[in-house]
Amino acid sequence: MSASKVLIRMPIELRWRDLDAFNHVNNSNFMTYLEEARIRWFDSLGEAWVTDATAPLLAAVQMNYKVPIPYPAKIVVELLADRIGTSSVTIGHRIVSDDGATLFADGHVVMVWIDRATGRPTALPDPVKAIAQTV
Repeated sequence: MSASKVLIRMPIELRWRDLDAFNHVNNSNFMTYLEEARIRWFDSLGEAWVTDATAPLLAAVQMNYKVPIPYPAKIVVELLADRIGTSSVTIGHRIVSDDGATLFADGHVVMVWIDRATGRPTALPDPVKAIAQTV
C-alpha cells in the first residue's frame, strides 16, 4: 500500500468503552474507526457520493490485526486509494499510533456503488472516479 495515494488521515482519541475484557480495543471497533474515516473522506469530496438513485455498499473487508491497541492511546486512521474500477473502489487502510511508530492493523475494503432500484452495480460517482487519475 505504500505507493497508494493517501486519501485521508483521521486522528482518533480512544474512549473507555472501546475496550474489551482484555483491556485493549475490541476488534469490532477497528471497523467502526474505518467506517468513520470513509464517511469523512466521502464527505470531503465536496460532491454527492450517495443519492436517491445510487449508494455505496461494503462488498469486502480484509483486516490484518498486528498488535492490540492499548488504552489510553491516540491513533490515526489512514485511507489509501488502492484500485479504482468502473463500479467499485478498493480503499486500503492502516491504523497507526499518532506518531506513526506502531502499526496496529492494515488491510482494505471494497466499496461497490449500486443502483438503488435494481440493486445492481452502477458507475462510480464522478468525485470518486476523479481519484482514478492519481492511483
